[in-house]
Amino acid sequence: MKGFMKEFKEFALKGNVMDMAVGVIIGGAFGTIVKSLVDDIIMPLLGIILSGVNIADLAVTVPNPLGGEPVALAYGLFLQNIVNFFFIALSVFMLVKAMNKAKKKEEEAPAAPPEPTKEEVLLTEIRDALVNK
Repeated sequence: MKGFMKEFKEFALKGNVMDMAVGVIIGGAFGTIVKSLVDDIIMPLLGIILSGVNIADLAVTVPNPLGGEPVALAYGLFLQNIVNFFFIALSVFMLVKAMNKAKKKEEEAPAAPPEPTKEEVLLTEIRDALVNK
């Protein structure tokens, strides 16, 4: 049991696991923000464009063949979730694209020239001394 706990501790405290946990938390918060954007701004504007139709309320009621309550198929909520997914995917794509562009610029930046070795410094001094004579 002690070996298991030690192995679990090493796994849980690795940088990748902690980075992933932070990413999941931030991703959840980001998803909430995008959902609010879609639900509270985009869908009402789309409803205005579609003559005041509230897309989230669109549904089809199907009678239950077994004689029970009719079933409502809320395809409007499904459409709204598709729009949510589209905007989240678009936002993540733009974020990854920006990060890749920044990483590419960082890689393309010219490296500082290396400092001359002691031998090069000595040869430069000898050359300068010969030129001055």
